Amino acid sequence: MIERRPVTNAILAMLAAASGLPVGRGRAPTTTSRHYYVLYALPLTVDGPPLADENEDITITYQVTSISLPDPAKPGSAGSVEQVEWMADKARAAFLQRDQATGEWTHRIDVAGVDVMCRELDTEPGGTNDPADAIMSYVQRFKVTLTPA
Repeated sequence: MIERRPVTNAILAMLAAASGLPVGRGRAPTTTSRHYYVLYALPLTVDGPPLADENEDITITYQVTSISLPDPAKPGSAGSVEQVEWMADKARAAFLQRDQATGEWTHRIDVAGVDVMCRELDTEPGGTNDPADAIMSYVQRFKVTLTPA
């Protein structure tokens, strides 16, 4: 059986390393940065043998929310739509970019005893719909399918 927690931890580490930005798990990270990601593990589906079998594949959907905050030193400032779109580009590349020579994903998701079979963009609702908001956000959901190694 593939445990979800180590997969989520590996994805959080991969996104932080690939983007160079802080990532919080289900909430804002402990950081002074005005730009960060929040990672949520969403529905889990199991495919293959019955649940009692140790060899089932799983697909987990992860939501990555890019956040850009106002500058507290500048009253009336706001987060930047351009910033969250740039962050969304970095997140998309972290999950989906491949090495052209080998076809391997550029940013590995390392979980002991597990192989990543597929990564895909599930949906991308996009950014905050009101540019007057002080806090800008951009939502993406990625599906990651794994199988026991």
